[in-house]
Amino acid sequence: MKKALFLGITGSFFFAFTFVLNRSMNLAGGYWLWSAVLRYLFTLPIMALLLLRNGGMRPVLSSIRQQPLPWFLWSTVGFGLFYAPLSAASVYAEGWFVASMWQFTILAGILLTPLFGKKFPIKNLLLSCMILLGIFVMQIPQFRTGTAGNLPIAMLLIVIAAFSYPLGNRKMMQICPVEFSTIQRVFGMTLCSIPFWLVCGIAAMAKAGLPSGSQTVQSLCVACFSGVVATILFFHATDLVKHNPKQLAVIEATQSGEVLFTLLLSILVLHDTMPSPISLLGIALIVIGMVCNSLAV
Repeated sequence: MKKALFLGITGSFFFAFTFVLNRSMNLAGGYWLWSAVLRYLFTLPIMALLLLRNGGMRPVLSSIRQQPLPWFLWSTVGFGLFYAPLSAASVYAEGWFVASMWQFTILAGILLTPLFGKKFPIKNLLLSCMILLGIFVMQIPQFRTGTAGNLPIAMLLIVIAAFSYPLGNRKMMQICPVEFSTIQRVFGMTLCSIPFWLVCGIAAMAKAGLPSGSQTVQSLCVACFSGVVATILFFHATDLVKHNPKQLAVIEATQSGEVLFTLLLSILVLHDTMPSPISLLGIALIVIGMVCNSLAV
C-alpha cells in the first residue's frame, strides 16, 4: 500500500506540469493552440515505442480498421475537445485556478452516468456538490472586487473540457476490446485524434506561424511528464491495489494532489499571485470533495 500511495502522489505531481507549463508557454507569448497540438504529436511516437516493445500495436490497428468512425469520433471528443479548451483556458487564468476548476470533471462524469445505462449515483452527486461549492467560493474574491476579468471565459472552456474528457473516454472503453491495456487504448485514441490536431496545427500556423523552440521543448516536457510518466505511475499504482476497493479509493484520491502541486509550482516557478484566504478555502473544499468521492466509491 505504501508503494502504491507513493506512486499515486508522484503521479499527481507530474500531472501538475500540464497546468504549470501551459501557463508558462502563454506567459512567454506561445500560442495556446500550438501547446495543445504539440503535446499529442509528441505523445504519439512515445506511446508507439511503448507498444512496439510488447507487440501490442497490431490489435489496436485492427480494431480501428473494423470500427473507424467510432474510433475517430470519440477519440476527437475525448482528447481533442478536452485538451484544446483546457489549453485555451490557461490564457485567461492562472495555473492553480485552471487545475482547481478542472476538478469539475468529477461532477461531469457523474452527470454523464445515465447515458451509459447505469444507475444515477445520488451519493456521489451530493458529495460532488462540495466540489461545486469550492469552485464557487474560489471565485468570490475576484467577483467581489470586480477583478474577475476573463475568468468566466476560462470557466466555460474548462466546463467543455470537463464533459468531453469522460464522455470520450467512456465511449472508447465500450468500443475497445476488453483485453486491451490502458496503453493500447491511449495509443489508439491519440492516433485517431491526429486528424483533429493536424487541422488545429494548420490553424495555428496561419494565426501565429511556427512555434518557438522554447514552446516546442516545454510541449515535449508536457507530453513526457503528463502524457506518459504520470499516466503510467498512476495506473501502476491502481494495479497494485486493484483487489482492495478501500485501498483503491485512497489511491484514486491522490489525484487531488494535482491542485496542491500546481498551486505551489505556479507560485514558485511562475510567480503567480498567492490565492486569497477565501480562494484557499475554495481549493480546500475541492480537495476534500475529491477525497470524499473516492472514498465513497
